[in-house]
Amino acid sequence: MRVHPRRVLIILHGSIGDVTRALPLANSVRHGYPEAKIAWAVEPQAFPLVEHHPAVDEVILFERERWWKSLLPFLRRIRSQRFDLVLDLQRHFKSGLISWWSGAPVRLGFHPRDAKEFNWVFNTHYIAATGDGISKLSQYLKFVELLELEPRPIECQIRLTREEEAGVQQRLRGVGGAFAVFFIGGSWESKRWFPVETSRCAAEVHRRYGLEIVVLGGREDIPFAQMMENVAEVRFINCVGQTSLRESIGILRRAKVAVGPDTGLMHLAAAVETPVISLWGATSPQRTGPHGFEDLVVLGEAACSPCYLRRCPIGRVCMRSIEIEEVIVKVGKALTRIDGRRN
Repeated sequence: MRVHPRRVLIILHGSIGDVTRALPLANSVRHGYPEAKIAWAVEPQAFPLVEHHPAVDEVILFERERWWKSLLPFLRRIRSQRFDLVLDLQRHFKSGLISWWSGAPVRLGFHPRDAKEFNWVFNTHYIAATGDGISKLSQYLKFVELLELEPRPIECQIRLTREEEAGVQQRLRGVGGAFAVFFIGGSWESKRWFPVETSRCAAEVHRRYGLEIVVLGGREDIPFAQMMENVAEVRFINCVGQTSLRESIGILRRAKVAVGPDTGLMHLAAAVETPVISLWGATSPQRTGPHGFEDLVVLGEAACSPCYLRRCPIGRVCMRSIEIEEVIVKVGKALTRIDGRRN
């Protein structure tokens, strides 16, 4: 279908990983409609990813934790923009309601077979049904196909300001040379690796490849990092709970390699083209793996994997099955890839 919108709204309030994977779609929309105003409705967690993005003219923030105060002003702002085209990437009831409330004559969403919570009722057109057999990135790019826009290179175009770059440099002042990032934690307990194994793996990366170690994570991951420090065999720079999302992006961009489980930081590492060794158990890399680094996946083994349970009732057997040496071999493969590109 061909449309000629003047005002476009992208709705994706989701996780950091989801928003990161939708950025290439925003680039295609910008290229396809260079004169259009493009707005993105998002929640605070992922706001830093779209705030300064070159494809986005305006960010419309929905503060979910204060929804009783923010909902009406948010909806009024949506309606006042008079959008011509809405891309509903969230596929839930809430995003469908926002799409419908916009009043846009063309509202694109997921196929009824792939949508949830009667989301399809609110939209006028749908991408083809795909199921969960393809990645979320590929699903988002189905909107490009539906709009008959020219395919673009898969780029996220996350750029830091000069001030932010200077802040990252200051944050890394204790790092004397090339380094690896270990990102820890995760919103689901079931996705996490273990502090002892993570610490030992980091020490082996330092010994075998001469890389210093930087550890990243959120405030909720501070106890995990402290347990790592308790058994640490080498010094590492502990940035857990101390960096903003955009500072973490800058650190990941400077790293030689990144290692960790299925988290938003995993997708951000891939977005800035840092080779990422991703560790999997409760979820599947086929659906949510980091784009461009599928060969660096380390898959835990368990009869119930992937279970998609937030909490594991059997002690994370899948994640416990991951061997440190398997991760180390993948790190070596990633570093060889980097050296090959330079040559």
